[in-house]
Amino acid sequence: MGKGGQSCNGVVREAKPVEQQNMAAWLVDVNTIKILPFKLPSIGPHDVRIRIKAVGICGSDVHYLKTMKCADFEVKEPMVIGHECAGIVDKVGSEVKHLVPGDRVAVEPGISCARCRQCKGGRYNLCPDMKFFATPPVHGSLANQIVHPADLCFKLPENVSLEEGAMCEPLSVGVHACRRANVGPETTVLIIGAGPIGLVSVLAARAFGAPRIVIVDMDDKRLAMAKSLGADETVKVSTKMEDLDDEVAEIKKAMISEVDVTFDCVGFNKTMSTGLNATRPGGKVCLVGMGHGVMTVPLTPAAAREVDVVGVFRYQNTWPLCLEFLRSGKIDVKPLITHRFGFTEKEVEEAFATSARGGNAIKVMFKL
Repeated sequence: MGKGGQSCNGVVREAKPVEQQNMAAWLVDVNTIKILPFKLPSIGPHDVRIRIKAVGICGSDVHYLKTMKCADFEVKEPMVIGHECAGIVDKVGSEVKHLVPGDRVAVEPGISCARCRQCKGGRYNLCPDMKFFATPPVHGSLANQIVHPADLCFKLPENVSLEEGAMCEPLSVGVHACRRANVGPETTVLIIGAGPIGLVSVLAARAFGAPRIVIVDMDDKRLAMAKSLGADETVKVSTKMEDLDDEVAEIKKAMISEVDVTFDCVGFNKTMSTGLNATRPGGKVCLVGMGHGVMTVPLTPAAAREVDVVGVFRYQNTWPLCLEFLRSGKIDVKPLITHRFGFTEKEVEEAFATSARGGNAIKVMFKL
């Protein structure tokens, strides 16, 4: 009998290939993730099916795991986790023209309505009906396969890896922040917080041409990493409000010139107060991190100096620029990927524990 055939009453029939069951990492309860089957929707004419190959862990993923909540969102039923991802196109819808099976793609995780005032005005990141990976009740992308709109899948340049493609998501936050603050060759930048978003903000600000970047944090290892990524100077700070004035003076000294733009990548009372006090009159403070839902900060003195407070929420139209930065070598995100794990239940548990501990872990990446 030939390979792949079956004999039944003398009739040879081709054996149908057995499709492997799609599995995903489901957040089922506090500190509990299970690898379980994940049924995919059918592929629409403008969709693609993607074999996921790289997924990074974000701070929001850890929040959901620890508390089943993040900001105003609450996990009320089991949800597939993960949103920083890249993979290989497996199947394309009938109307998809720019992608073919086998293409490697970075995936933008938010699907906007395309009809509301914000979407039509170009600020689709503010769409009230946004469907964003792993934001309840929308499932995420830590799975063998996903189905996603083709226009949110961006072909990777040949010299950009799948892991780097997955890093486009956090990098996009830094790129969007730089756009919101109009960072350029004459803009000095202060970055508060040397976590993953603070570090990608260093990379983005440098790529946008910032001539001097100072970053502050409580952790020496994070500050050393920031310096290696291109920060000109670092300042170690504390959590104590009484240290704020002395730290602002140290920041100004480290900057040499005035602080034009501050990115608060933490979002606490003290970090925002530091940014408002350190930034020059007429400068900008961008609130990127959202640590505290409610803050008490010195707004009146900042208003008297016409310091603009700018909100930064996710991103818009950033993937092409991120990929160009990666292709050209203007940005290198590889040093940020400190830990790698496979896709077994035990490894998923270990990966999230590693990310939650912090320490020397910056970006923890799954390789599927």
